[in-house]
Amino acid sequence: MSFHRSSSSDRDVESGYASGSSVADLPDIYFTRPHLKFINKQLAQLEPQDVLRWCLTSLPQLWQTSAFGLTGLAIMDMISKLDYAITPNIELIFLDTLYHFQQTLDLVERVKQRYPDLKIHSYKPDHCETTKDFEELYGEKLWETDEERYDYAAKVEPAQRAYRQLDVKAVLTGRRKTQGGKRGDLDIVEIDDQGLVKVNPLANWSFKQVQAYIKENDVPTNDLLDQGYRSVGDWHSTQPVTDSEDERAGRWKGRQKTECGIHNKKSRYAQFLQEQEELRQKELSEAIQNGLKIEAAS
Repeated sequence: MSFHRSSSSDRDVESGYASGSSVADLPDIYFTRPHLKFINKQLAQLEPQDVLRWCLTSLPQLWQTSAFGLTGLAIMDMISKLDYAITPNIELIFLDTLYHFQQTLDLVERVKQRYPDLKIHSYKPDHCETTKDFEELYGEKLWETDEERYDYAAKVEPAQRAYRQLDVKAVLTGRRKTQGGKRGDLDIVEIDDQGLVKVNPLANWSFKQVQAYIKENDVPTNDLLDQGYRSVGDWHSTQPVTDSEDERAGRWKGRQKTECGIHNKKSRYAQFLQEQEELRQKELSEAIQNGLKIEAAS
């Protein structure tokens, strides 16, 4: 995804006169800023099912990402029941951090049984199959010793790997404005720093609206909801909340943090890795150039 000013070289493309074979270098999905603003204004007036229908006609390589929270579960159910001329074929990406509650993993299995046509792609931290593998690589309680590195290793890198390997261009997420924190000004359609299109079909729904949909449609849910949890993440950073607290108040409770890094701009750790790679590439290029000079001199 990219935004750029219209120039004489791409006027034919924007007017619709360019053939598919002549625009191979264009991004898969392209919105100008005014167009994106218009789309969000229009979609905000529609029900989530209508937003999903728009997605099916507008976004190639569309996937759903979910940690099996209430909103994500509602979206799964809506997709399974969507009445539309185009049959939805939206597969799901689940990031298994290796620190999920057992109740969450049990829910994944129940979802597979309830929605047998839903294909779930599970991604774990790189080179890790078990919690033991992860702790042998990073030590115990990495979320305490180096939180940003934990977020990157357990969530951000697996997500990026999934998007790359699956050629993801757009994703459906379960984020909503009423979840609080940085989500208060959420749009239905967003473009992240990497050009990924993120669609939040239930952005304007309240927690009660989601609850009502879940109950009415008998959607399977996490057993932890009966124990006072509303938003469920890793067991080490999730607590129950009271009725007077924000829905996500139990995530990293008592701290300023509200996101794990997947929906943030690049973390400092990710930036550090990028800087290290850029430095390595620069040193390699200089070494090659110096080698060429020596060879030429001889």
